[in-house]
Amino acid sequence: MSAPLAPSTDTSKPLPHLENLEDYRLAFEMAPVGLVISRHRRIIDCNQWLCEIFQTSRELLLGRSFLDLYPSADEFERLGERIAPILNARGHYSDSRIMKRANGQFFWCHVSGRAFDRRNPHAAGIWSFEDISAQRPVAQHSLTGREREVAARLLEGKTSKLIGKELQISHRTVEIYRARLMRKFGASGTTDLVQRMLTQ
Repeated sequence: MSAPLAPSTDTSKPLPHLENLEDYRLAFEMAPVGLVISRHRRIIDCNQWLCEIFQTSRELLLGRSFLDLYPSADEFERLGERIAPILNARGHYSDSRIMKRANGQFFWCHVSGRAFDRRNPHAAGIWSFEDISAQRPVAQHSLTGREREVAARLLEGKTSKLIGKELQISHRTVEIYRARLMRKFGASGTTDLVQRMLTQ
């Protein structure tokens, strides 16, 4: 087991630090994930990587609602309602979900965010977006918004009870959506369904 790092005893060189706001701006722009600063679920600022993920330009994104990045208005509304109490309690939230590029293509994206003020979680925050479509391609089957939400959680290995709790629906309703997904993918069970969702 390696020893913990000890503080440096070399005081001849000052510690490196970011010099000014331009350094912080450069760090924001060059981050290896898409970054957004939001206010009331609108994009106030974003970096170039986010534009590349969603295949659009910064000029077209600034001032726009996050709604434009979701497959449907229902999913945008449901997720907003669901994450508010989590942001309120913990101050941060993350999940993997299907999102929509500017050309209409759906893709899997890992999203993490932090509210600037827990008491008003949608007022302002910072969000990161990571395109995970290489590891998790979107199935070509036509899925409803709720089916996509259930599918995302099945791929994370969550149980029907946990999915129901997260989506604020009964576990029996989750089982109905799971059965629909199994029919659409021609799967014989949950394990088979997960494999088919990852490969079809």
